[in-house]
Amino acid sequence: MKRKITGILIVVPLLLAAVNPLTAVAASYLPEFIYHQNDITETVMKVGQPAYLFHSGTEDVKRTIHVNDILIVYRISPLCEVKKVGTIKVISNIADTYFKSEVVEGEIRPNDIAKKGNASCLVISVGLCSP
Repeated sequence: MKRKITGILIVVPLLLAAVNPLTAVAASYLPEFIYHQNDITETVMKVGQPAYLFHSGTEDVKRTIHVNDILIVYRISPLCEVKKVGTIKVISNIADTYFKSEVVEGEIRPNDIAKKGNASCLVISVGLCSP
């Protein structure tokens, strides 16, 4: 009887140790590279090409960003490192939440962040908005 109990006491912790990592993955977010689409990052907008920006449409953005402003564009890596990748010039407003812009410097990709002061815009794919 003691051998049976000893066997159970050894097997149960081993099973719990094997199942524990699976439980952690089931309750957490998947790493970014698993669920992000790789084809989005292949679209590159170079100097002189148009880029479209999506923003919140709040008063902060409307007070901060105007036509002919230059915005600095940043890219956030999968390791959450922020890196400057270029600049863009705002050409016009489109509806309440979009700007049409032109790449002035660098290579811009969708999902990059364009900033001026405390206002930020998300760079979206070319062709989603009509001028």
